[in-house]
Amino acid sequence: MKSNEIGKDEITTISGGVIIEGKLTSNGNVRVDGRVNGDINANGNVIIGDNGEVTGEINADIINLGGKVTGTVNAREKLVLESKSILKGDLVTKILVIEAGAYFEGKSNMNSGSAEGRLTLNE
Repeated sequence: MKSNEIGKDEITTISGGVIIEGKLTSNGNVRVDGRVNGDINANGNVIIGDNGEVTGEINADIINLGGKVTGTVNAREKLVLESKSILKGDLVTKILVIEAGAYFEGKSNMNSGSAEGRLTLNE
């Protein structure tokens, strides 16, 4: 197994009541139900739970946002803003899904390489 594949299938969970101060880097998936004050860089997916809160930049393949994020979000494949989510900051993604009730304040860039990005509104 290559060193960059170690932890690819693992899920790192930041539980409710936990506060991380600083940069978080993972070769796998990350779930935040607590608070992260700093950037998150994942070579997998990132889930921000309903009570999760992030102040900083998030970089991942697929990002599901259920809680609150203040900062830039860069989803290499897809970003889902769930109905109770709050995003205050810019976003970059190929596919953007916004559920009814989600709050977004910032600029969006749907960079998909060669084809145009897709936007899906779920009601």
